[in-house]
Amino acid sequence: MRLLLDTHVVIWYVDHPHRLSAVAFAAINDLANDRLISAATVWEIAIKYGSGKLTLSGPYHRWITQAFAALRADILPVTIDHPDAQSRLPTHHGDPFDRLMIARSILDGMPIVSIDGAFDTYGVHRIW
Repeated sequence: MRLLLDTHVVIWYVDHPHRLSAVAFAAINDLANDRLISAATVWEIAIKYGSGKLTLSGPYHRWITQAFAALRADILPVTIDHPDAQSRLPTHHGDPFDRLMIARSILDGMPIVSIDGAFDTYGVHRIW
């Protein structure tokens, strides 16, 4: 199964694994699953780190590189189709990065690993 990892899941897996639910942790560690991180998530972490709103266990570049290795994850590019689908979503959720992930999940039919229950209002399959 292809799993789209929410931003907080990437951060928690590396720096605070105890915050992940047992179900989420097991799904991420199941080697039969593909772990995918949106390019938008990489950008969101960089923005928050650079602005001082997010503390990581190391400098950004080293941290994000190690995160991809620890998660054995692949990066998903953002294409024109994803913001287009995002623009047509109802506004149940205000975070543009989350809305982009929701659109991606809907377009690609893949579950999102996230604690965010607001995703459920869009009918996506959320693993937590």
